[in-house]
Amino acid sequence: MNIEELETTANVPSFADSVVNKDFLNTLENPSTLQINVGRLCNLKCKHCHVEAGPDRKEIMSKEVMQACLDVFKNNNFKTIDITGGAPEMNPNFEWFVEECSKIAEKVIVRTNLVILLTEKYKHIPEFYKSHKINVVCSLPFYSKKNTDRQRGDGVFDKSIEALKVLNSLGYGKEQDLLLDLVYNPNGAFLPPSQESMTSLYKDKLSSDFGIVFNNLYAITNNPVGRFGDFLYKNNMLDPYMQTLYAAFNPATVEGIMCRDQISISWDGFVYDCDFNQAVDMKIEGKNSIFDLQKEKIGVRKIVTGKHCYACTAGAGSSCGGTLD
Repeated sequence: MNIEELETTANVPSFADSVVNKDFLNTLENPSTLQINVGRLCNLKCKHCHVEAGPDRKEIMSKEVMQACLDVFKNNNFKTIDITGGAPEMNPNFEWFVEECSKIAEKVIVRTNLVILLTEKYKHIPEFYKSHKINVVCSLPFYSKKNTDRQRGDGVFDKSIEALKVLNSLGYGKEQDLLLDLVYNPNGAFLPPSQESMTSLYKDKLSSDFGIVFNNLYAITNNPVGRFGDFLYKNNMLDPYMQTLYAAFNPATVEGIMCRDQISISWDGFVYDCDFNQAVDMKIEGKNSIFDLQKEKIGVRKIVTGKHCYACTAGAGSSCGGTLD
């Protein structure tokens, strides 16, 4: 499903028209986060994946693009580098890139699917993360096997639990500088429960059933793009889901939407306001290559919006760092 199909199928007003304070449709002058998708290759093929990652994808960020990302980070006032994928660990230059990021960023986040950390080729990565004090953010759609495996594939839950135990054994979730965060996604076309209540449930269940501890849980609304958007579209559920998101639109979340405080770089070096815009190829206005920005300050710009933006502003709001309101 492309952005034109989303815009025409969803019978809701344009997102920009719903925002009263138009200043909130502009970025901050000095965004703090540079989010970088280093490739769409992944060992899993999750149903909710908005970038449609999987084992058959060939898109891999080159070392040249990675270096340009480092240059842009240093030339601006970013604080955080947020590395995602696919499974970012599968990029052949991943470890070099993380090491370079650690030299210049106050905080480096890597978003992992956990399962990759148990494969023979990547078993050393948890120790690597520890040595560089990486904030590990893990996808765990639910605290039970049935719901997780339904969304991510048979056997994924058990492997995820095993990987979390490995991270805990290294001090993740326990030591102050080894942050272990989890991500919850709804298993369907509905809004997530409150992040606070889900955090309590996850902490109780994972601790009592498996002895696992972690720092934060981020509840993220499924965005109607990518693989999840295709599912909604093919099953005539796209408009009803968009109606749900629109009915839950919360103006109080708009000021804090993540696209105001970050830029998102695709595997091939194009620049987007967020990774959801990246999924539907809605590049930033003006110069939109990371190479264009190597020697320039990014500055304030108008955010490119679409109806999928309602997913980030429904209910308590949603971002890569959890709820907004």
